[in-house]
Amino acid sequence: MALAAALRPFGFSSRLPLARSAITSPLRSTQHRSVSLSSYLVTPKELNEALKKNVRTKISTSPRVIPLCATWFMPNDPAKRTGIEAFKKCRIPHARFFDLDEVKDHDSPYPHMLPTQEGFQEAMQSLGIRRDDELVVYDSEEAGLFSAPRVGWTLRVFGHNNVHVLNNFKLWVEEGYPTESGEVAPEERSNYEVGDFNPAMVAHFAEMKEIAQDFGKEGSEGIQILDARPEGRFTGKDKEPRPGLPSGHMPGSTSLPFPVLLDPVTKALLPPSELRKILEARGIDPTKPTISSCGTGVTAAVIDLALQEANVPPENRRIYDGSWTEWAQRVTEASGLIRKT
Repeated sequence: MALAAALRPFGFSSRLPLARSAITSPLRSTQHRSVSLSSYLVTPKELNEALKKNVRTKISTSPRVIPLCATWFMPNDPAKRTGIEAFKKCRIPHARFFDLDEVKDHDSPYPHMLPTQEGFQEAMQSLGIRRDDELVVYDSEEAGLFSAPRVGWTLRVFGHNNVHVLNNFKLWVEEGYPTESGEVAPEERSNYEVGDFNPAMVAHFAEMKEIAQDFGKEGSEGIQILDARPEGRFTGKDKEPRPGLPSGHMPGSTSLPFPVLLDPVTKALLPPSELRKILEARGIDPTKPTISSCGTGVTAAVIDLALQEANVPPENRRIYDGSWTEWAQRVTEASGLIRKT
């Protein structure tokens, strides 16, 4: 399939021997799987314990705990870094690489729209992932928490609910847990069968346009739109990273740059009590429906994760998949649907 071919350069179907350089410490255990991670957001210690108690073997058919690297960089990254390069440079032992720039809808004009069910299934099979695997998604050491929540959200949308987000790889490294580097051998393909798509987690353009047009009108539903982009892009003062795309914001949206939800030193998601204070300070009502947006739907998932940790129920949380890149290409400033302040 097309996606499988696209994934070959990233090590999913090459025939190179396994290279295990720079392993900093081993994962030792003789136990069979006996632990399941209980919360969606997990600490480095919790993941390390789970990996030690669920040692990977070639003959085992039991459910596995698998780290999933979701490192992604902005298209205007000054150092021109790529996720696969970061993955090869430093990763959790036995991790696999989920490429956001490949596992997407390739027929869409927008950068990171959800893939088709067939495309998602092909990606999971290429990664050797099974339906009963317990996945822990993480970012690069530099990012802390950035694109991993998007991958976790994507997995849930397609019915793989046994997934977690590591908080975070920066702390994993600093706390001395094992890492490795170098090339990786391909995983044996799985027979993964995709689950049911969950439309309740996703918001689309038509609905977003209706919400924006109804903003301020008597009787409007009062759905909250939270924007994870930097303040300058939200106000229209700064340019978008994609050439030709105007900056600004949707009518009625609230600026919530995702870094304010993270510890400035560790780049880990803040505790629930602090997240609730931030939401309250920005006038966000946790009892009302909320749709998170950003540039391409990636860091919107950081807001969604923060809302979850602040006990906002699933029925009150969605992500606008196309986000600002779709919005700014489908409406005009003359329509009044791109605001600048």
